[in-house]
Amino acid sequence: MTQKKTKLELTWIGKENRPKLEPRILIEDPEKSYHAAQRHSESDIFDNILIHGDNLLALKALEQEFTGKIRCIYIDPPFNTQQAFEHYDDGVEHSLWLSMMKWRIEILRKLLAPDGTLWVHLDDNEVHYLKIVCDEILGRKCFIGSIAWRSADSSNNDAKQFSMDHHTILVYSKEPGWLSYALPRTEESNAHYSNPDNDPRGPWFQGNVSSPNPRDNLRFDIMTPSGKAIKHPHNGWRWSKELVEAKIATGQIVFSSDETRIIHKTYLADQKGLSPSSIWFDVKQTGHNRQAKYELKKLFPGIPTTNLFSTPKPERVVERVFRIATRKGDLGACRRTSAF
Repeated sequence: MTQKKTKLELTWIGKENRPKLEPRILIEDPEKSYHAAQRHSESDIFDNILIHGDNLLALKALEQEFTGKIRCIYIDPPFNTQQAFEHYDDGVEHSLWLSMMKWRIEILRKLLAPDGTLWVHLDDNEVHYLKIVCDEILGRKCFIGSIAWRSADSSNNDAKQFSMDHHTILVYSKEPGWLSYALPRTEESNAHYSNPDNDPRGPWFQGNVSSPNPRDNLRFDIMTPSGKAIKHPHNGWRWSKELVEAKIATGQIVFSSDETRIIHKTYLADQKGLSPSSIWFDVKQTGHNRQAKYELKKLFPGIPTTNLFSTPKPERVVERVFRIATRKGDLGACRRTSAF
């Protein structure tokens, strides 16, 4: 007897409706172009494009040239918090919000390169619903993870339930098997490395020597230079007998002064970078909402703060995304949507 597979999906009123979109073209505004003076010369290289207008039509206009080419897309859509901000209404009816997001994500998927990624920045109002929509469009196998970004540099002590101090960034790949780029090491991440014995290979720290799981072939005693036997841990050593002997020969494993234990050296020189964490809590590295407003004010010093965009994101959080997902020369897209 075979069990019939059931497709799980989120449904809502109007889901099957689809806007009729004709092919669009982008028209340059020379007065606002950084390359206006050189646009007819050989050095006319447009590294960046800033598009102003309806974002769905803009995405449609990008299809012809950029389908399958963009390595990383970061979007910061309306959170649908049911608030009316100065520059946009963030209170769209729930089913309409889902439809609008669905139409855009379908095009965004087309724009992604085979090894590309989509990063969607939201909060708790809609993120869990959109996760299901993204699973349907991009595939659950392409869901990489969710990042908790600390969006506030201080908690709200007047909150009646929780001080909501974080946002969520959903990360999807175009195809399964995507690998992230390592982040540069920091002084903090290197702080636990030292060189107390003047090892010529440089700073190191003492790594774990026991196996995470019970293994009979890893349960053996190690003989010290003076002939003492060091009994194996309960689960056994982390390496085979042959590999332990090789590490002792190279000095990567040394004995304690009383010869009662072994010390495994993990060298700083062998560490290539840091794997990205799913928790971005250090506001010095990824910024916060208040900082984003400072950055916006610096860009537009002559405009009163009350007239500036209400919910900007700091440059550092976007920089972190591009560091993890791209390298020099890759095409990336950052879409800030103030309204649908």
